[in-house]
Amino acid sequence: MVPKKNREIVLAGIPKGMPSEGDFRLEETDIPKCRDGEVLIRTLYLSVDPYMRGRMSGVKTYISPFQLNNAIVGGIVGEVVETMSSDLKTGDIVEGNLGWRDYNAADSRELRKINPDLAPVSTALGVLGMPGLTAYFGLLDIGKPQQGETVVVSGAAGAVGSTVGQIAKIKGCRVVGIAGSDTKTRYLTEKFWFDAAVNYKTSPDLKKALKDACPHGVDVYFDNVGGEISDAVMPLLNYKARIALCGQISQYNSEKTDTGPRIQPYLLVKSALIKGFIIMDYADRQEEGRAQLARWIKDKKLKYTENIVEGLENAPAAFIGLFKGENLGKQLVMVSEPSR
Repeated sequence: MVPKKNREIVLAGIPKGMPSEGDFRLEETDIPKCRDGEVLIRTLYLSVDPYMRGRMSGVKTYISPFQLNNAIVGGIVGEVVETMSSDLKTGDIVEGNLGWRDYNAADSRELRKINPDLAPVSTALGVLGMPGLTAYFGLLDIGKPQQGETVVVSGAAGAVGSTVGQIAKIKGCRVVGIAGSDTKTRYLTEKFWFDAAVNYKTSPDLKKALKDACPHGVDVYFDNVGGEISDAVMPLLNYKARIALCGQISQYNSEKTDTGPRIQPYLLVKSALIKGFIIMDYADRQEEGRAQLARWIKDKKLKYTENIVEGLENAPAAFIGLFKGENLGKQLVMVSEPSR
């Protein structure tokens, strides 16, 4: 039975530096009503992702910013509880870009139906969703890893990074991960098959630690972090190295433009390629990527980890935790359980 009131998380203020819980507000609203062609969705899981920080800046980038006093919007997996669409029926599980709410009304054409028998529905927001697809296309389309090459991944213990490393292993590469705790580096080598992992927080000399882990240099660098970590990788680039520029999480909370070593000389003398990308660049190929990722999971070549926090009200804390390195694998918030 649908309750009479809805809850939602709105953006209460533009964050200055690291976001705080004061930048968010939990409000109570009415349950939205379905119009023709729409369905009412009860949120099961919502995704918190680093890119959302840019949408809180009030500045348009490749995507429009969040509006003050409006609900935060992101990846949602939910269950259809009412329908005015011939495409979806009550009980269907769907995924879409929706508000951080208990209930959302949405056009059925903007949703993707999920088969809960193939994998846990939460994976639609992780390894079989945006993070997994980001890893798949960024590494294979830009990095183009070849057997025997060395692939370095920053932010390696996150949802994207851990998937990148495993795909590189499938392609026969030596894989080195960079992460921020000994627990995470052990996880990378013991669970995700990385050949080596470096803790950037405790390494007294990060450049030396990376050089020791990459005795034959770096052929592919998947950059999720930027900053001083990427500065340490650049001198190790091999001839015709490829850099997939996926994220710069170390910079997202900076209030002024960061300055650092100039990377152009390394790119020039090594004839290296660097290319930034966003997952929307591959919108027409997502089913291809999702199908291959699912095959690797079925064949036990690809593993995943989910860090799940319970309660809509805890979504802001889960989001802030991304920038403190609290998550291992995909960070999710479970809002409710499926009815069956």
